[in-house]
Parts: sequence; structure tokens; C-alpha cells
Amino acid sequence: MNVVPPPFSPAYPPARTVEVVADVAGVRVPDPYRWLESETDEVRRWQRQQAGLATAVSYDGQDPAAVRKLVETYDRGSRPDLPKYAAGRWFRAVTEPGGAAPTVVVADRPFGAGRSVVDLAAFGSEQNPAFLSWLMPAPNGRVLALGVCADGSEHNTIRLIEVESGRVLDGAPSQVLHSAWAGGVSWLPDSSGFYFLALTGSPREFRQAVFRHRLATPPPNGDGAASTVVESIPVGAGSREYTLVQLSPDGRWAVASHRVGSPVPVAVRDLSRPGATWRPFVTECVGTIAGHIVGDRYIAVTDVGAPRGRVVALPLDAGDPNDPAGWTELVPEGETVLRSLSPVGEHLYLSEFDQTFARVRILDRSGATTGEVPLPGRGALAAPFFALTGLAVGAPTDDFVFAFSTLTSSWGVYRHRPGDSGIETLLAPELTLDAEVTVGRAVAADGVAVPYHVVRPAGSDPARPAPTLISAYGAANVPLLPQYQPDLAAFVAAGGVLVQAYLRGGGEFGRDWYLAAHRERKQVRDSDLIAVAEHLVATGLTSSDRLALTGGSDGGLMCGVALTTRPELWRAVLPRAPLLDLIGGTRDPYLDFVIRKAWADPDDPAQIRRLLRLSPYELVRPGVFPAVYLQAGATDPRCPPWQARKFAARLQAAQQGAAPILLHVFDNAGHGAATAPEVAVAQDAEWLAFLIGTLGLGSEGVH
Repeated sequence: MNVVPPPFSPAYPPARTVEVVADVAGVRVPDPYRWLESETDEVRRWQRQQAGLATAVSYDGQDPAAVRKLVETYDRGSRPDLPKYAAGRWFRAVTEPGGAAPTVVVADRPFGAGRSVVDLAAFGSEQNPAFLSWLMPAPNGRVLALGVCADGSEHNTIRLIEVESGRVLDGAPSQVLHSAWAGGVSWLPDSSGFYFLALTGSPREFRQAVFRHRLATPPPNGDGAASTVVESIPVGAGSREYTLVQLSPDGRWAVASHRVGSPVPVAVRDLSRPGATWRPFVTECVGTIAGHIVGDRYIAVTDVGAPRGRVVALPLDAGDPNDPAGWTELVPEGETVLRSLSPVGEHLYLSEFDQTFARVRILDRSGATTGEVPLPGRGALAAPFFALTGLAVGAPTDDFVFAFSTLTSSWGVYRHRPGDSGIETLLAPELTLDAEVTVGRAVAADGVAVPYHVVRPAGSDPARPAPTLISAYGAANVPLLPQYQPDLAAFVAAGGVLVQAYLRGGGEFGRDWYLAAHRERKQVRDSDLIAVAEHLVATGLTSSDRLALTGGSDGGLMCGVALTTRPELWRAVLPRAPLLDLIGGTRDPYLDFVIRKAWADPDDPAQIRRLLRLSPYELVRPGVFPAVYLQAGATDPRCPPWQARKFAARLQAAQQGAAPILLHVFDNAGHGAATAPEVAVAQDAEWLAFLIGTLGLGSEGVH
């Protein structure tokens, strides 16, 4: 570190150590802070003390109200949830300013005034307001299905609402959904019921199955009782993966898409044949086949035989769907990265990345290009985090409604109709950052160019090293998009320079880019990050005493590796909702599922030894570390708070420098997708305050 931060004087809450040694596949691993995995009174008391210290240090010398106001200002540009269409009407959630819970509104236009259907305040409390995880109206528009979460965890339960009266219907399924990643519910085209993916036991056990729910049908046409049964789908014995059932609009076909990050249609059922059961479909594919039922074919974007993607059609009655020779290629691989398809009337809208920036081509059903959507700028379309979730589209529409933003302009919502030359603005962007965007590239150790975008406040001096924040992810085939993110926008508005880095492991440049930092090559992501950071310092954009790093979830692990292996490179590191203890994660059923998929086989001693070199908790050694702000959620089901607690305790004990190591576990907060707005603003404000103070940012009205 070139500049020593001010001495840190407050004492950390004491953290005792224990003589625990884990035996993982025969490899003995000391775990001195194992006690912090428990949710005891002692742990909660220690956690509260850490939170109080984090808040006090982060806001030291600043006006908390001014920082919060800055966050709230740029939060106005947050990505809106797109309305859902059914039977000529549009359903959406509306949260009034200062409101704790949303109201679901139905209108004749996507963002029409409409009328209230249900107020979710009825499903929560003042302390635990209800959060809407997802909504999906029945195709006939008469019943609305909702996923309601009240603790920030993403675990949600289904509520059924009669649209005309707003009455909560009896007989909704009692099963708990682990998250919204499988889209909530998939309605049968006749609106008589739906499929959904839910837990079969406790969330801790993390076992899921597809269920089929039938709505109550009063006499004389039915027996009056609702029913929920497990749907037997051949997805592979013991699979913990997510499954989404897709249905053809005519009600003939059902397809089960399996795997959340790289979905494949593993099973198909012909619903027009009485007594027909599910039969295996594509079962031998390690790549992605993500699409929709169009007529009697499954038309999809695939990276099989095309790392940047191509569009293919698979006959749903194919004798050997595993053989790509039987697929019809509609769009060949090109220079752009094909990402997703959306059926719109008789057309297909093909979303793709051109050097990370969005492009949307319009195809007819033969795959011929008939046009292109004139997007509002160079930016990104809103898309779910994982590809599987994007397949949950609901009732078919005749127009393409999409949200779009750039790194400097907030989200707007637009509509394009096939044949139109322009787009209709449904919701205009609220905010524009006074900043400029440039493109840069760093060369990794193996010679690969790693691109990044720089967002620099207007008027700043490019010749002087700037207070800079790198934001990156690089994992799970998930693309980091050049889009508006409120917390990062607030950082730029406060005077900071943002660098968004596109590391290998992500999905920005196709399957080869993703696999280059997957499992046994996971460390490539970390070396890409270091290459970007060193390049920024070498070119004078910033210096190590003005450089910070942030990332969430797997990106939090990236932060942990960076600060333990190259501590001198950073002024501050801010992991959010982080995964930090890979060895401990093997004892958690959900994390064990993730680790086996993305890192290693925990039953193999050699791979456990490799994990030890990638796990930040195990990488901590006594030394001088940069300022660290760890943020986690008390109800996070993916990266539970003990991941951050253990790492913080070990790092605090190892710190021989003057910079603070802070931890704040927020109550009623999870992994982010179901955190209430009030809590999310508090998280972003404290995160930003820490950056402002540590990097010495200045902005009118902040201090």
C-alpha cells in the first residue's frame, strides 16, 4: 500500500478460537472459528457488536442522511419488473414511495393506471414486510399466482388471488419454493392448474421436486377440491438442479428444462395423448439448449458445436434428440454471442451480445432475419441472472416488451411490434449520469485480452490517478452486462471512477470464455482480475492507494482471494453476500451442490487440496491487509452469514496493519433477490459511505 490509512483504534469484538479439525476426504483442515457457524445467542451478540462497529466506522466523519439521500436518488433508476400479460390485460407490482410492500395492479396497458388486485401488506408485518418474489397470471386472466417472501431469504410460498374480487383463494399449495429461479409457476394453457418446483423438506436439506397443482373446481363440473401432487419427471436420479416446465400455447406439449445456468430440455410429454407419460429427451448434453416450444419443435439457442451460439430446432417427436445431426440449424454461429430467444406472435426475437452490448434481431420461424430492434443506445437488456429463469415467459404476446439501460442512463421500458420501424417508450429513464464511458483491455498472464469499461465522471482529470472501484464477477456462465446499477451509479456520482471488468468464467463472450475459468481452471478468473488491476495502475488511471474492489456471491469469493493473495494492490475490498469458506461449504447441502458443479468433487482428496488454495478463509495468514468491509444477510440461503463471520474473525486476528476489517450482517436480508427495499437502501448506503471515507471521495451534499 502506498499510503497508510489512518490508524484504526476501536477494538474488535473478541472472537475465541476452538480446537476443531475437519476431515474432508481424508484431508485434515483446521477450523478455529467453527463456532461462528452456529446461530447461538453468543454468535448473534457478537454479530450485533460487529454490525455496530461497522456502521460507526463507515459513517465516521460523514452525514449518514446525505449518503442515504444520494443512494435513494440513484435508486430511483432501478430496473423495473416487467408486467405480465394475460387475456388482454397486464399485471404488475407497484410500490408507492415509502411503501413497505407492493400492490399488484391490473391494467389494459403495460403501465396503465388500472386497478388494485391485492396489497401484499396483508401477507407481512411491519417488522417483516412481504416481498413479491414473482407473479404469474393464469392465461385466462382470472387467477393470479404470487410468490411471497417475508424474511429476505428468497424462500417463498404461493398465494392464489381471484383477480375480479381480490379474494385470496383457499387451497394454494403449501410447499415452500427455494427461490424464483424456476419462474414461480407454469400455468396450463386451459388455466386449470400449474406446475411448480418446490422443496420436498426443509430449506436446509435442499431437495426439490416438480409438483402439479390443480385448482379447485366447484360442482357440478368438478369435485370441488384442489390437489397438489409430485410430477414424476426423469431428470436424473439424485439431481439437486432446478427444473422448469414449459408448455406450448395450444396445450399439446410439455417440456422439462433442467439446470439453472445451462438449461437443457431433458424430458418431453405429449399432453394430447391420454395416459402419455414423460419421456427422456436431451439427456447427454453438457452444453446449453435454451428455448421455447414453437409448434411441434423446440427452437433454442445452443452452444453445442458453436461456442458463441447458434439457433436450432429439435422435433419434439425426434427418435434420437441427443444426436445434433437430427437438429435443424436456423441461425449459424457468427461473431456475436447469441443469448436467448423470445417468441413474439409469428416471430422470434433473438438477443445477442456484440462485445458485451445488446443487440436484438427479429427472425421468422425459418430463422431468416426480417429486421432488428432499434435499441435506445449501447447498453443492455434486462435479463434474469440465470438462463433457466428467462424461459418462464407466461402467456404469449404479440409485441416485444423489454427493459433497457446503459452504464450511464437508468432503466427504461420499451415496446416493439413486428413490422414497426421504431420502438415505443413505455417508461422513460429517470436518471442520466454525467459521465463518459470508454473501453479498455488488460493482457492476462496467458496473453488473453481481458476487456473492461471505464465510467468516469465528467470533468475529472484523466491525467491524475483517480479513486477507482473495480466491479467484477466472472463465474457460472453469467454475463456481467453494461447496464445501470444504482449503487455503482451513486459511487460515480460521488466522484469515483467505476471499472466494470469482464473476466473469464462469465458468459459475456460465449462458452469458451466461461469454461476457461471453470472448475479446475477457476484460478484463471483471479489472475484476470489481477491483470486488470495492475494494468489500471500501470497506465496511471489509478494507484494502489486509490483502488478498491467489490463483488457479490461468487464475486465475493473473488474479493476474498484478491485481498489475501495480493493485499498490497488494494486500498479497500468490499465483498457482498460472499462465499468465503469452500471447505466449510461442503457441509451445507446447497453449497455442496454449487461446489460440486463449479469447483471440485469434495470426495476427492486431490481436489480438496486444490480447494484449499482457492478458499479465502484458508488463505488468511498474518500480514498487512487493506481496509475491508464485509456485508452479508442474516437469512441468506445461498451464502449463509457464517461464511462472512468466520472470515472476518480470522482476518481481524491476522491483521497487522492499521486498516479496519469490518463486518455487517443485516437482519431480514438474504442474497439480495428478496431483500426489502428499506433494508437494501441501508446496505447500499453503508457500503457507499465506507467507500467515500476510505477512498477520500467528495461530492456536494455527501459530507
